Amino acid sequence: MENVVLSIHLILALLLIGVVLLQRSEGGGLGMGSSSSSGVGGVMTGRQAANALTRLTWLLAAGFLVTSVTLTVLAAQKAKDESVLDRAPTEQTAPAADTTAPAAPADDGSLGVVMPPAPSDSAVSTGGTSGESTTDSSTGPVTPPPAN
Repeated sequence: MENVVLSIHLILALLLIGVVLLQRSEGGGLGMGSSSSSGVGGVMTGRQAANALTRLTWLLAAGFLVTSVTLTVLAAQKAKDESVLDRAPTEQTAPAADTTAPAAPADDGSLGVVMPPAPSDSAVSTGGTSGESTTDSSTGPVTPPPAN
């Protein structure tokens, strides 16, 4: 229902724009640029055409207003008396304490952390400006210090 009324509303808006642009203004208008004194071959005189366009403008404007109000009423019914504050997420409280305890760290001093082994051919920079580096292949895997 809402889509049908919206489609009619848009068609009325476009027709209203067109009819207003066709009307003769003080500057000449788009469609009424010819003089009204030549009545040759015309169905209506300039005055009759102006009256018809004015009436058509009023009818289209009334239809536009009716569809505007109808769309407003449909949107209000769709909202179902909900406030914007009702749709906002509510503040959540902190979750209750978890009853399951996390796994205890291993007593072998590793604290449950697995460290990757150091590469055997790693080049360690000496920090000098000449860019010299030394290779230390005697170091094995790096292990963390024992827990106190």
